[in-house]
Amino acid sequence: MDLSFTAEQLALRSEIVKFARQELNAELAEHDRAQRFPRENWLKCAQFGIQGLPFPREVGGSAADIVTTMLAMEGLGYGCRDSGLIFAINAQMWAVQTPIWLFGTEEQRHRYLPKLCSGEWIGAHGMTEPGSGSDSSALATTAVRRSDRWILNGSKTFVTNAPVADLFVVFATTDPKLGFMGVTGFLVERDAPGLQVGKPIEKMGLKTSPMAELVLEDCEIPLEGLLGREGAGAKIFASSMEWERGCLLASYLGAMERQLETCVEYARSRKQFNRPIGKFQSVANKLVDMKVRMETSRLILYKVGWLKSERQEAVMDAAIAKLYLSECWVQSCLDAIQIHGGYGFMTEYELERDLRDSVAGRIYSGTSEIQRNIIAARLGL
Repeated sequence: MDLSFTAEQLALRSEIVKFARQELNAELAEHDRAQRFPRENWLKCAQFGIQGLPFPREVGGSAADIVTTMLAMEGLGYGCRDSGLIFAINAQMWAVQTPIWLFGTEEQRHRYLPKLCSGEWIGAHGMTEPGSGSDSSALATTAVRRSDRWILNGSKTFVTNAPVADLFVVFATTDPKLGFMGVTGFLVERDAPGLQVGKPIEKMGLKTSPMAELVLEDCEIPLEGLLGREGAGAKIFASSMEWERGCLLASYLGAMERQLETCVEYARSRKQFNRPIGKFQSVANKLVDMKVRMETSRLILYKVGWLKSERQEAVMDAAIAKLYLSECWVQSCLDAIQIHGGYGFMTEYELERDLRDSVAGRIYSGTSEIQRNIIAARLGL
């Protein structure tokens, strides 16, 4: 397994870091306080090529391999302090664009991917329901075929990007008796009759990433809105989650590096009892733990990238990456605040926002408990 990077890959990471620092951090505190989605920064990222990184050139992408894409998203996390914006971009790339790319028809790929890669359109993913979160086989949303239309009825919650989305990947059951074998994916455009987007949901963190509920009341979509084959929704969902769990937290790896550098600099300059606080073992140990978490996270993450690039299954490794990186990011945020003491608790230092944003990583794309269940199942337990 080769985890080295080429000069071109490292150059791309450096370019993204520079771009993010210059273009994406202005007025972040105000955006966070107002729970405002920075559409202008979304477009800047699209124009730079972020949303199109791993997708084919013929649909507006850059055809970057998975490891290059991971490294690019790591650079985005290092340079951009807006975790909400990065999360919104990742949610579209892995849960909307990737299913269309892997399971869509040629017509669907050419209709939607260029708009999503360019930033003209924004995509959202609807699986979770008020009565079914981690249990994707218990969907209450139904889809019935009537002549030349599909009719969808049900509701979705915690839909990232919903308030600003133009396209929704929605999962519904076409045969409740079949359980997860009856789950089917659909592409629903914003103006579809019967589709309603609820009020934005207020959250603890990731406040610049908009979220809302979806209500489908006799929502009509054409037969061409079927994503993949009927009954293949569980396969589509599992595939997108494997990509998402392996790639979404690459940006957190970059954020961990940025945060560690900030804390080391503070520990060197901040003095107590006539000594830099970094000379006290209790502080130094926290910094060491942050470094160890970051380096082990890097190895786990890029192992997933290597497996995917070799077209090998990465279900368990992606679950390990999702579990480990999300838990490490939360703990490092807590350590960063503790190292800064009272200043770390203040909004001005921006560490409290990192902590608020980090907690969601243990929940979205499958909770930490679900990741442990996946890993245990792969161990034969």
